[in-house]
Amino acid sequence: MDKAVEDLNQSEAAAELARLAQVLAAANAAYHLRDMPEMSDAAYDALKRRNAAIESRFPALKRADSPSEQVGAAVASGFGKVAHRVRMLSLENAFSDADVTDFDDRVKKFLGIQEVSYTAEPKIDGLSLNLRYENGVLVQAATRGDGEVGEDVTQNARTIADIPQTLPTAQPLIEVRGEVYMSHADFDDLNARQTARGDKTFANPRNAAAGSLRQLDASITAARPLRFFAYAWGAVSQPLAASQFSAMTAFKAMGFQVNPLTVLCHSPADMIAHYTKIEAMRATLGYDIDGVVYKVNDLALQERLGFRSTTPRWAIAHKFPAELAWTRLLAIDIQVGRTGALSPVARLQPVTVGGVVVSNATLHNEDYIAGRDSKGGTIRDAKDIRLGDWVQVYRAGDVIPKVADIDLSQRNDTAQPYEFPKICPECGSPAHREGSDSVRRCTGGLICPAQGVERLKHFVSRGAFDIEGLGAKQIEMFFADPDLPVKQPADIFTLSARDADNPFKKLKNRDGFGEKSATNLFAAIDARRTIPLDRLIFALGIRHVGEVAAGVIARHYTTWPAFEAAISVAEPGNPAWEDLLSADGIGAVVAQSLTEAFRNPAERAAIDALAQHLTILPVQARATVASDIAGKTLVFTGTLEKMTRAEAKARAEALGAKVAGSVSAKTDLVIAGPGAGSKAKDAERLGVALIDEDAWIALAGLA
Repeated sequence: MDKAVEDLNQSEAAAELARLAQVLAAANAAYHLRDMPEMSDAAYDALKRRNAAIESRFPALKRADSPSEQVGAAVASGFGKVAHRVRMLSLENAFSDADVTDFDDRVKKFLGIQEVSYTAEPKIDGLSLNLRYENGVLVQAATRGDGEVGEDVTQNARTIADIPQTLPTAQPLIEVRGEVYMSHADFDDLNARQTARGDKTFANPRNAAAGSLRQLDASITAARPLRFFAYAWGAVSQPLAASQFSAMTAFKAMGFQVNPLTVLCHSPADMIAHYTKIEAMRATLGYDIDGVVYKVNDLALQERLGFRSTTPRWAIAHKFPAELAWTRLLAIDIQVGRTGALSPVARLQPVTVGGVVVSNATLHNEDYIAGRDSKGGTIRDAKDIRLGDWVQVYRAGDVIPKVADIDLSQRNDTAQPYEFPKICPECGSPAHREGSDSVRRCTGGLICPAQGVERLKHFVSRGAFDIEGLGAKQIEMFFADPDLPVKQPADIFTLSARDADNPFKKLKNRDGFGEKSATNLFAAIDARRTIPLDRLIFALGIRHVGEVAAGVIARHYTTWPAFEAAISVAEPGNPAWEDLLSADGIGAVVAQSLTEAFRNPAERAAIDALAQHLTILPVQARATVASDIAGKTLVFTGTLEKMTRAEAKARAEALGAKVAGSVSAKTDLVIAGPGAGSKAKDAERLGVALIDEDAWIALAGLA
């Protein structure tokens, strides 16, 4: 007989809540995931009521995995956002055996060693998930999102049988990462149930898994057959193991599923052999994979290798060959992008490629259509692409479908070579090619409506301002709206005021909007009036300035006034220009694009108008630990003997330093090895401190 709730003391109540959480979690899994109830509804409800009564009497004892928060409690309005303590990065891809060998060579060269071992595991085609456990209890689950911030799907993740609610570990903090997926058999069963109910079916298991995990009602997720493979970790309070392979063994001991096809490899030949084995087994595995992932096994070497801006240096995904199909080319349409590029798109007779219906494919540029590469050489045996051709289409994973080949035996005798337009189809301006550029571009600039729309779409995209409720569809609507037009970014931030001044055609009265959605949009816009410098620079949509370059530039100047003042006066040869080029990875092409944008009167006016509506936050160099070099600008020159130049650069950046490619008055320290030349002389001329490699290692604490 259970002790009455009112007779429980605090320690007894805590123990009872722990027992109820375990019993009810098992009952939920049996009922929702295996369709094999272990207790009657009445018994289940009685336990739930007992749990709620104890929590009511001892509210401070309510557990993070409380049954009162599971399944029945739907998220009221969308998912909360979770900032990842350790970024969830994507992987570099390999598509050939040579790419794998190159990866191994790069790793060894970076580390300056001759032997490296790797793990090899199937790359699951699912949805990445980060599971946060505190003192062994699952407290949070988040999707990868943009790598920095994901969606809080904790309640949904609790319904997945492969995800333990508690771990047999006393570690204060551990984040376990892996892939949520759906087996082929479960996917077929789910679609059969959807069809029987008259509901929409899913296109493939990955979509089904992603859609199921992102349900606002956790009870729907609970009814979906989701699985989970663990393969990585985020923040941890203490090291898991000394190697990647032993870390997987640790996960298995904690109760996670790890892929049994994970093996240890000692050479590229071993890696490729396992890849070949997995590829042959692919159709019989029972779940979708799209390649094999290789990771440096030694975790100390992983730490030395570190990360690029979006990918780790110590891992790579060896993707399976693209899937192919043949179909008819019906038309070639020209799309104009935000930088004026005229991009040809193939309109195809719909065909299924790798389980996905494809009706459009990229044709890259006019040279590709003509059978030439970017250097004038021949491709496809110099076969050009013509309307009506029978074409081979390929795709790999989420990559945009492409036209790979043409069957000349099925070409119509009257088919004529495609004539690429030399006039912009959107604004009628001339479209030119510059120098060796393979892309033809509209010269209309801001008068071209297509460029205007695409720039605005870029401005509100995820990596830029990411304004909730203002996506591509809404941008197109506002761009064409005669009453509330949005022609440039600054117009977005005057929408609310202009709507208030318009007594007749209020946004809330228009198709697609109501009072609540209009209010929410204005609030979302207001929330983005404060923006970090790097996101603003990327959002401007300046040619050649992507997310990585924007981050480098922002960390170089740190503030908007410093950035704006420098770019406004920078010209080839002057100090501002040389300072810009000293930012690591910024070359003349990016510098030219930046300065041209700020010198163009129309573009500069649009930038200035936008800045008036914003509070632009400074961006500091990312420092992972406190160090004597955090925030300093370093230049490496000459030959380093105790580590490679690449490793030295990566270690410096991990300690919060900036690494520049040239010496300037802003340089704090030059590290010179044997053979140092002009950079060492520049340091002496400018009075910049100059040290050798041993002094650098001691200063950075790397000894």
